[in-house]
Amino acid sequence: MDTASDQDLDVFCRQIRERSREHQEVMSVAAQCGWRSTAVGILRQELDSMIRVIYLLAQPISVRAQLVASSVSGERWRIATANGKLKIVSDRDMVDHAESLHGWARNVYDFGCRFIHLSNAHDHQARDPFRALPVEDRRVIANHLNKYHGGRGEPVSIDSTFDDVITYAPHVLKKISSNLEVEVARLQASHSNRPRPVAPPGATERTV
Repeated sequence: MDTASDQDLDVFCRQIRERSREHQEVMSVAAQCGWRSTAVGILRQELDSMIRVIYLLAQPISVRAQLVASSVSGERWRIATANGKLKIVSDRDMVDHAESLHGWARNVYDFGCRFIHLSNAHDHQARDPFRALPVEDRRVIANHLNKYHGGRGEPVSIDSTFDDVITYAPHVLKKISSNLEVEVARLQASHSNRPRPVAPPGATERTV
């Protein structure tokens, strides 16, 4: 019989997978309707799931169980500091801790944050939010899209527009979602003696 913590983990993973399923459905509609802000926001939310799972995998089992239980009950994550006090785990803490979330993925996460809350990025019909990024950020994102998603659209560069870049959003989400499932499977397998589920075709560990 599963322990209470195993049951919490099952619920947590169900939440992750259901969120991801909805993201994929909404992305399809967003792409058809040209909802650019929505598309970027979806990528950011899927990456949010990824960094949470990666953060959990880095914690001792006891801490992991505590954080999972908090998520299932709708509470904020808190973790003990060196002096024994509880500290709220912020999004930035998790992003900084996710060593695999670097380069383009970190850029996309930060870029996507601007579309979660109202900002000048929502004025993209008049002001291009991609071209407003620092040159190096644009270079990192463009290089990744050309390297891993080339052939699915016109090559992009630091001089591309937001409209050029956003055409890649459905393909990027598919890749993130596939690799998120790998991490969720690792989380389930590492928490118990259950056999590790087989990763979906095309998925690779800790890459997005």
